[in-house]
Amino acid sequence: MRRTAALVLAAGLVIPLAACSSSNDEEAAADCSPTASGSVSDAVEVTGAFGEKPEVTIATPVTAETTERTVVIEGDGEVAAEDYDVTIDYTMFNGTTGEEIDATPYDGESAVGFPLDGSLIAGLTSTLLCSTVGSRVVGVAAPADGLNETALETYGMTAEDALVIVADVVTAEEPADVEPALPKADGEDQDIPADFPDITVSVADDETGTPTVTLPDTAAPTELQVAVLKQGDGEEVPADADVVVNYQGTAWSTKEIFDQSWGTGSTAAFNTSGLIDGFAQAIEGQQVGSQILVVIPPALAYGEPSETNTSELAGETLVFVIDILGLG
Repeated sequence: MRRTAALVLAAGLVIPLAACSSSNDEEAAADCSPTASGSVSDAVEVTGAFGEKPEVTIATPVTAETTERTVVIEGDGEVAAEDYDVTIDYTMFNGTTGEEIDATPYDGESAVGFPLDGSLIAGLTSTLLCSTVGSRVVGVAAPADGLNETALETYGMTAEDALVIVADVVTAEEPADVEPALPKADGEDQDIPADFPDITVSVADDETGTPTVTLPDTAAPTELQVAVLKQGDGEEVPADADVVVNYQGTAWSTKEIFDQSWGTGSTAAFNTSGLIDGFAQAIEGQQVGSQILVVIPPALAYGEPSETNTSELAGETLVFVIDILGLG
């Protein structure tokens, strides 16, 4: 959930990972079978140094029946094997129009972290899997392996558009042994503070505790506000942490859900340093097992609309219900 939650996707997400070789890395390299390159991914022209925003030329429209992957710069670091945690810088394009739709800043600090555990869209996983740290790879994701319906709408794409991804693999590391994630927040119920906006949250009596949020017909708050609905007793979420959550985001102006992990069949996993500021500030310092209600003003979300900021969520106050289910 950096500029959009679509990449958790996750995604959604930067954690500094160790960069030392091991026999496990060698085994991962030997066992890994990368997605094959093809004429479509080979035709995407990419120039520029690793770690700097690439110059990309796409002969549009790009169509792909299956996802393809081409290595532009071959790194010699760790292998991004299945279930590994990776951080990347990326630029994404609409394959039909060639329009850039999202990118990280390439500033050496804001790479985005993901686990290669099936929580990403298939096209991004196929692009990253088996790449080595220091590599720049091009992925052309077939529509079936691309963005979900919400993300397509956010980016102005259709279900027939291929997704072109250029990714620099910054880090890759075996995941640490952690406690399994909870199915839903199991903390003790808390009262919402009296001075909190008049928001109602009801939770379904199902396996994951699906929430329903009702927002008032009042002006949107202008400051970040956080209420703990359930107080967990698990480990505290540190800064720049890998977390497992369920989340639901509602836009204040429309009262409609714009993104959520509930109902997708899987939880969301990402690193807090890759999230919008308000989301990260809200969950860092909270305990696993907690459920929180968060109101995020535009300044801590997607900013104000402008000629360069055309996100559909620009200028929008966002309301999230978040179950903090584990650390990863």
